[in-house]
Amino acid sequence: MIAVFAVAPVVVITLLVGLRGVAAMRTTSDFLVASRRVSPLLNSAAVSGEYLSAASFLGVAGLVVKDGMGALWYPVGFTAGYVAMLVLVAAPMRRSGAVTVPDFAEARLASTPLRKLAAVTVLVVAGLYLVPQFRTAGLVLSVVSDSPYWVGVVIAAVVVSVTLALGGMRAATYVQAFQFCFKLLLFIVPAIWLLLQVGPQVRHEAVHPVPFTHFSHDTAVDFDLEVTLLLDEPLTVRTGDGRSLTIPAGEYRVADGSTLVFPAGAAVPGVRGGAAPGGPDWSRPLLDVNDADHPLLGTWAVLVATMFGTMGLPHVLMRLHTSPDGRAARRTAAITVGLLGVFYLFPGVYGTLAKVLVPQLYLSGATDTAVVALPSQVDTGSTGTVFTALLTAGAFAAFLATSLGLLLVVAGAISHDLVPGGLARLRFTVVAAAAVVVLLALPSVKLDAGVLVTWGFTVAASTFCPLLVLGIWWPRLTAPGAIAGVAAGLLASAGAIAVALFGPPLSGLPALLIAQPAPWSIPLAFVTMVGGSLFGRPPAWSSAAMLRLHLRERPGFDHRRSRPPARDLGHSSWSARRSSAARRVIRRLGR
Repeated sequence: MIAVFAVAPVVVITLLVGLRGVAAMRTTSDFLVASRRVSPLLNSAAVSGEYLSAASFLGVAGLVVKDGMGALWYPVGFTAGYVAMLVLVAAPMRRSGAVTVPDFAEARLASTPLRKLAAVTVLVVAGLYLVPQFRTAGLVLSVVSDSPYWVGVVIAAVVVSVTLALGGMRAATYVQAFQFCFKLLLFIVPAIWLLLQVGPQVRHEAVHPVPFTHFSHDTAVDFDLEVTLLLDEPLTVRTGDGRSLTIPAGEYRVADGSTLVFPAGAAVPGVRGGAAPGGPDWSRPLLDVNDADHPLLGTWAVLVATMFGTMGLPHVLMRLHTSPDGRAARRTAAITVGLLGVFYLFPGVYGTLAKVLVPQLYLSGATDTAVVALPSQVDTGSTGTVFTALLTAGAFAAFLATSLGLLLVVAGAISHDLVPGGLARLRFTVVAAAAVVVLLALPSVKLDAGVLVTWGFTVAASTFCPLLVLGIWWPRLTAPGAIAGVAAGLLASAGAIAVALFGPPLSGLPALLIAQPAPWSIPLAFVTMVGGSLFGRPPAWSSAAMLRLHLRERPGFDHRRSRPPARDLGHSSWSARRSSAARRVIRRLGR
């Protein structure tokens, strides 16, 4: 019943807004970039709503329970990425007149193969980002109700695909802006209520953590995922149906769907691949990724991936193209930094309280559900039920808002960049892509949402970040060099992810560099792109292409009418319009 009251209003409002966008849907530009008429304030709210995904609303707090205080570096990287985007990318990207990232690649370098490669990269990044959205929607709905995991996955897919097919980017903009305000309210108010409700003792334990070594009371743990427990001595527990079960010392595999009740005073078992909340390693403000025993390098790996990955996220970059001009795009990025900064003040509150109130979630591997599990631990009455419903609604809004943007870039990559078509093909692609993501999300319940999203950032940082930075700021970039760099970054990052998922278990430094390849895959892409470009010469029209990225637009300037095809960027009419100031810009960039 909680799920119905929580999810139904979010679903209904999302669909109604989608219907509102139908009347304004006439062209591909309407569908993909809302005719470039979105104001900075509305756009920044939409960007924030799109960006604050399941990994932010639930995942950061879950990572604090699982990995300790070092997990708070994730939001630092997420927000810092927008500062880099503001300085390096926002305005020039909008001035390019492109619609998608692959569109920008072809407009800058006049290379159809580069456009196709960029479109494939968009599909990889969006897939890694979309699967955890649908996966967490199913997991959260199954926690707060008796519904199977697949129900939440299917609901999220249907709502997102129908909304986009009806209203495109315009509908997504209004939905995401509304859902950001909705999520912010439903994240802050319950956090304040929890802090007031738990009392001084819990607040003291939250900021002075004690290792979770023994159960303080009879504790039921629902294992939604298969988990291997590590016991130093035999332990007698009760199963979900009340039977007594003695677990021998050593390793014990708990099947998914099981429930075990641990008695008060019993020692907490270890978990393969995890550390109990509250210990010295948990309190350390660094991340020891994959228990590699390189916490400083692990922290830098996450920061590099999240910061530079933000600059290359295709669904965020597409939002820049909805701005009226480059100045509006820069304002959008600046306001977004402030909005995200407010939101990210609170995941740590939920994470530290969850460590005290629901530390057993680390046993079951369901730390992503810590936020929605807290209210019922504080208040077992109607008030706790209401706040559980509110947090569930906010979480579902997070899944939908992010999925809208991601599904839109998938449709754009397929039906605008790979196989160009009209509105009908774009709408069909949205529905078909959502169905494919559902099939990928159903077997992904065992994967950590935060890990999947970080991998998406890693691929974006290793491919689009070098392409954008060099494409905007280095006049000597050539199409062969760009293709080589994007391919190297994609193969390196995606290959490392494949090894982490399907390869043999690793330990130490190799485990860290495979699980978080950003420290070496990003430099590899930059070096390959620069080296490949130095062996060739940029075409004569590349100066004109650079000019369009850096010169401020004239009042009333309309990119849709003025933008020449990539093959015509060196036309004499463009060359004739270069002023002495423009030549100075090119000389400065070339130094």
